[in-house]
Amino acid sequence: MEFVRSVWENDKDYMALVEDLLENEDLLKLDEITHHRYTTRLIHSIFVSYVSYRIAKRFNLNVRAVARAGLLHDFFHEDREQIAAMKKGSHNFVHPQLAVENASTITELSDLEKDIILKHMFLCTTTGLPRYKESFVVTCVDKYCAISEVANPTREKVKAKVSNWMFKLLAIA
Repeated sequence: MEFVRSVWENDKDYMALVEDLLENEDLLKLDEITHHRYTTRLIHSIFVSYVSYRIAKRFNLNVRAVARAGLLHDFFHEDREQIAAMKKGSHNFVHPQLAVENASTITELSDLEKDIILKHMFLCTTTGLPRYKESFVVTCVDKYCAISEVANPTREKVKAKVSNWMFKLLAIA
């Protein structure tokens, strides 16, 4: 993840697309919320945004919409318990709606950006099929990033435990 961070920070074209959003204090508060156990919601959102942006650029898709909506796809501050208390549905169903509402308060959203944010939980919600290629890109990248954010630290923990176990085993022998 650190490698990706150093890349996106130095990508002037990407930064020009999202710079105004990254100055928003409400969005920056997402860095205080743990997400996928090992990262923050802000770092996850930037990871999704930047990887989606690179894919969109390669395939001549709308890079602006992908970068911005990718950054805003998880723009909500509530936790699962607060969302459950709303009695509007599951976390998977409600948080994209909250993200669109919150994003609309800090920037104007195109129909494409709204679709990307609302449909990023496609197959986990009843919001329907994404209408645009860009929505599919962000949806797939979101899943890739989430798996990566959980799997990489878990793999490192397992490697450390196995190494420790092997060291102890060899020390006994």
